[in-house]
Amino acid sequence: MGKSKRRVFPILVLLTVLMIVTACSKNAGSGDQPGVTTVTMWHGLTSIDLENMNKVVKAFEEKNPTIKMHLVYTESSEGSDQKLLTAVAGGNPPDVALLDRFKVGTWAAQGSLTDLSSMAEASGIRKELYYPFAWDESSYKGKLYAIPMDTDARLLFYNKDHFKEVGLDPEKPPKTIAELEAAAEKLTIKEGKRFKRIGFIPWYSQGWLYTWGWAFGGEFQDPATGKITANDPKVVEALQWMTDFGKKYNVEDIAGFTSAAGSEEMDPFISGQISMKVSGNFTVPGIKKFNPNLNYGVAPIPTPTGTNFTTWSGGGSAIIPKGAKNVDAAWKFLEFLGKEEGQALVNANSGFSVIDSVNAKFGYKDDPIMKEFVNILPHSHNRPVIPEGQLLWNELASATEKATRGNGTPKENLDRVTETVNKALEKYNQ
Repeated sequence: MGKSKRRVFPILVLLTVLMIVTACSKNAGSGDQPGVTTVTMWHGLTSIDLENMNKVVKAFEEKNPTIKMHLVYTESSEGSDQKLLTAVAGGNPPDVALLDRFKVGTWAAQGSLTDLSSMAEASGIRKELYYPFAWDESSYKGKLYAIPMDTDARLLFYNKDHFKEVGLDPEKPPKTIAELEAAAEKLTIKEGKRFKRIGFIPWYSQGWLYTWGWAFGGEFQDPATGKITANDPKVVEALQWMTDFGKKYNVEDIAGFTSAAGSEEMDPFISGQISMKVSGNFTVPGIKKFNPNLNYGVAPIPTPTGTNFTTWSGGGSAIIPKGAKNVDAAWKFLEFLGKEEGQALVNANSGFSVIDSVNAKFGYKDDPIMKEFVNILPHSHNRPVIPEGQLLWNELASATEKATRGNGTPKENLDRVTETVNKALEKYNQ
């Protein structure tokens, strides 16, 4: 009996020592320190964007020594979205995640995001600090669910040498739809069914129906009811114009051109195969890299009247997933991202800030290309913030394809979009 007791005691001591060593090892590995909160952030950043974020984190940690940021890379794809949704559902999400603002409405409606409204108000973060579209796209049903981080815009790119070649003034790009059509006709070179050069294609690149619907003065959502209005008469007018353009140049011949179009250095605008296109500021780095001598300009997207120029913008945001463990510390980081210092660091080498004063400090006004993008941002739109944003996008793209290919009239197709999406939204209002 006594021998048994003597054997048990050393074993208990050994087990106790092992438990202490294991616990110390775990604590050392996690990097946690007494009084320091570790905030985990999931992201899909690479290259220069990740470098910028690391600078943001360093500056934030210097100002907030009791908070340590732990960045975890997750692929920027639908797979990473599902991973995050699974983590939220399982009650074990990261404290912060980066999310395309376009998805905020969907995620908020699902109950997957933390309402930031009261924290933002207490921190002095309000709509007036930002371009209106950036705040609106970060909100759902009057509540703020994300901090907007960066943005973009769309303009008309045009080849100045092509303009000179056909007798158009390279310093006077088209302002009206009629002028755009006339320029496109002069610039187009067609041999049989083959375009040697095409002046313009309304739906090419960033020429989505959003682009032209807003340019024609239409609206895609009723602000009072929240219902989708894809069949707004002005949106119908825009799609009718696109359809008529396709008939004039033969939509099948245009399809042959676009299906053969390449990317990067083979982009038809960079290679001189298309004279004008609607695209975003994200096109500029490719031009600088693959054809730095390209003589081009940018201008507001033409409208029927040559006035009331507009565009639309997207961008990224930072969110606190529902169920995050360190909400207060996570908010401190979002607050830093949402103010001038963080914005300047995030957007130091690419994209535009969602705060006008930050863009002014970047000196874009001295760049003849970039200043045009900055100038249009105060007049930009955001896509409707609804739980079915992706459905609306897909339906509009389908309606454009069908109408321009002669499968139903623009009105019929847009009536169908309006009905389909509004029906899908009904379940969220019950």
